[in-house]
Amino acid sequence: MCPIQAKDHLAADPPPVPRLVPPAGSATGTLRPAGADGAGRATTRVVPLGQATADVTAVDADVPAAVGRVLEDLLADRLTRAHAMDALFARELAERVARFTREGGKRARSQLVWWSLRACGGTDTTAAAAGLRIGAALELLQTCALVHDDVMDGSALRRGRPALHADVRDHYARTAPAARAARFGEAAAVLAGDLALVWADDVLAETVLDPWTATVVRRLWSDMRTEMVAGQYLDLQGQLTGSRSVPRALRAACLKSALYSVERPLALGAAVAGADAVTVRALCSAGRCVGMAFQLRDDLNDVFGDPRRTGKRSAEDIREGKPTYLVALAVARARAAGDRHALAVLERALGDDGLTPAGLDAIRDVLERTGARTTVESRIERLTAQGLRHADRARLEPVAGARLRALLASTGGAPLPDDGSVRPHPVTPEVRR
Repeated sequence: MCPIQAKDHLAADPPPVPRLVPPAGSATGTLRPAGADGAGRATTRVVPLGQATADVTAVDADVPAAVGRVLEDLLADRLTRAHAMDALFARELAERVARFTREGGKRARSQLVWWSLRACGGTDTTAAAAGLRIGAALELLQTCALVHDDVMDGSALRRGRPALHADVRDHYARTAPAARAARFGEAAAVLAGDLALVWADDVLAETVLDPWTATVVRRLWSDMRTEMVAGQYLDLQGQLTGSRSVPRALRAACLKSALYSVERPLALGAAVAGADAVTVRALCSAGRCVGMAFQLRDDLNDVFGDPRRTGKRSAEDIREGKPTYLVALAVARARAAGDRHALAVLERALGDDGLTPAGLDAIRDVLERTGARTTVESRIERLTAQGLRHADRARLEPVAGARLRALLASTGGAPLPDDGSVRPHPVTPEVRR
């Protein structure tokens, strides 16, 4: 991991990954043909579910829909197997995991995998199918992260609907005491997240890749999962200790969101395409910057966004006492200015689940008066621009590279060209993704 410092250049040294240059004779993205092996024995090519060859042009037209179709096949298979194990388990847990994943957000990470693959020259139909499967695995991993996150944060809503643990709790509200139903709902959600993680790992493990590419992809996947856990732990530890350190807030944001949401998906797509080391390094640097911009925009949306878009109460992070960069910056500014009133407002509000509309207005006033909001907005713009400069140094295919660049700009919150030349599926940061 590269150390995260409290300055804009967060992408100078992305974490090392295996060198993404295929050795001579490598058949990246191809399958062993049916026929005979080296000893003359008959062989059969086994193609996992969802790994039929993909028409790259058709996928280009609608990446989220293509990933959705792969997910449908994979989830149908998993549900069939779950029902064969136990009908109750399948109905009450596995089907909830499948429904949550199907109703997922904008398939942001899947789009980044796809356009990274295409921009790095991935045109082989089998490699494209592998890219779609990796995108589907990321959607299942996102299900795991969000379901567990809702339990840890005690959030009752997700995407404007009851969170999974709240849904299970309500299902048993009439047959068990309230406290036991609530505890059961949380335990079931932990298992649901675990199930989504198991399915995600299975999808990745069963994806057909040549041995060299498989080694790179699995290393990236392993690092990404550990980074997610580390970032979440830092987030929770900051809530417990009341940490308001700006560098710590940035480090947690990088581990929890920037790497997982942008940098690693880009690296995974590049790996499947067999990109060279220079291109991979440029894309990782771009992803680090844009990923940080994405998370900082998320922090702003938590306080200043419309609940109808975020799918949750305003200032959920404030109510939970999360050590976001926005809050840490406001505290630092208030201390430096000796602004006791601002510090008192922040101290009262942070961690207050019963925050009133007046209290929220007071928090917004402090974030604006200390200059924290303006500083974060400016930093988002700088990080996005810096990320796009890194992307410009990558060796990308012109057309797909332009699509990837536009997607990165959209992810970081930058405006798209108004000439209609590039129309990626937009990825607007929302607090409850």
